[in-house]
Amino acid sequence: MDAVIQFVLDFLGTPAILIGVIILVGLIAQKKRSTEVLRGTFKGILGFLILGAGADVVVGSLNPFGAMFQEAFNMSGVVPNNEAITATALEDYGAATAIIMVIGMATNILIARFSQLKYIFLTGHHTLFMAALIAVVFKVGGLDGILLYVLGGLMLGLVMSFFPALAQPYMRKITGKDNIALGHFSTVTYVISAWIGSLVGKNSKSTEDIKFPKGLAFLRDTSVAIGLTMLVLYLIVALAAGPAFLVDELGVEQNFLIFAIIQAITFAAGVYIILQGVRMVIDEIVPAFKGFSDKIVPDAKPALDIPIVYPFAPTAVLIGFLVSFLGGVVGLGFLIAVGAENAILPGVVPHFFVGAGAGVFANATGGRLGAFIGAFFNGLAITFLPLLLLPVLGDLGFAQTTFGDADFTIVGSILGTLATYHEAALIIAVLVFVSLPFLHQIFFASKRTDKPATESSGTSSSK
Repeated sequence: MDAVIQFVLDFLGTPAILIGVIILVGLIAQKKRSTEVLRGTFKGILGFLILGAGADVVVGSLNPFGAMFQEAFNMSGVVPNNEAITATALEDYGAATAIIMVIGMATNILIARFSQLKYIFLTGHHTLFMAALIAVVFKVGGLDGILLYVLGGLMLGLVMSFFPALAQPYMRKITGKDNIALGHFSTVTYVISAWIGSLVGKNSKSTEDIKFPKGLAFLRDTSVAIGLTMLVLYLIVALAAGPAFLVDELGVEQNFLIFAIIQAITFAAGVYIILQGVRMVIDEIVPAFKGFSDKIVPDAKPALDIPIVYPFAPTAVLIGFLVSFLGGVVGLGFLIAVGAENAILPGVVPHFFVGAGAGVFANATGGRLGAFIGAFFNGLAITFLPLLLLPVLGDLGFAQTTFGDADFTIVGSILGTLATYHEAALIIAVLVFVSLPFLHQIFFASKRTDKPATESSGTSSSK
């Protein structure tokens, strides 16, 4: 049984496999030749693996940076980490998580098929994280057996459908099209960052239109600009942490300054790999997904991980990361100043992926000014929002650890509060939440049925 559960978790938690299956089904549905099906499926999986490899390179270069930053500035506290808390939860809730994932993905497809939320969530690891959070909260809230699995799966399917819909108006603005959606559970901060951008950056030019002096024209190359920026930051932090820390704590065997230089350039290489992988995935999944949506879920859109937006504004990616991290440092300073019981340390990895996304979203609505202010808000948000979830997780036996992205915090806080209040309240709330997309569809379907008759009579009378 454990082997089966692990297989299900590995399969559903591997985005490349999910992408490959979707492309395979889509191309077969379009009756493509076997060679085209094989080529498209292979390239789609390859593109996602390239994207993942780039992400691993970025994370690998940022981990020592985060450790040096904490040492240099004498910081201690909680570093939000989705992977760490999920791994801990799976030790006791692995079976429930796997079953909830299966039911949740089926529910996501049903909601896309029979409601206006036409989004298929394909970010497998975030699906796993959310399933684990829901499993823990529901289990401790008193649900068990079939009730736990079904209600947990229904709730997971709902959030997999709702959050992409929330971001889609801004995704259309970013991409200029309406064929892909966002499948990443920090949607709330992206949307609010974009809204802030629309308020403050009305006449601000895009980050991608930044004019460099003739002698600095080489900075228009995104990889060079990212590499040089990170080089400066790495050298500052390495010098502040000191060579002894790098040697004794991080196990660095080369000169600490050489190490800092290589890590900075490695970071830039990782971003470059991510961008190439994203382009390959888009090229394969968008045409293939048409067959999937036409035959199975009409008008559905694939909801993909946050790096999917990076190629549309690479400069905003760098600005978003740096300014979000600055917002995290300012938020930490505030928590220390007010004597907060828990201090949320600015994790470099979430500030890169989420901050970069916030920068792109805010740039789409408010240009460079929007990108700066929107990303700064994002940095503050992912510093303060995890504090809402800490008490809930503490009550559930996960003290001093928390999820980092906004949607986990919001969903976990709401469900956790209901779970600790009363089991019945949790059950009723889930059933009401899940019924809303279908009630919305029924209501607007009836409105559309009535509308042609009204327009027709109005047109006849005017003639």
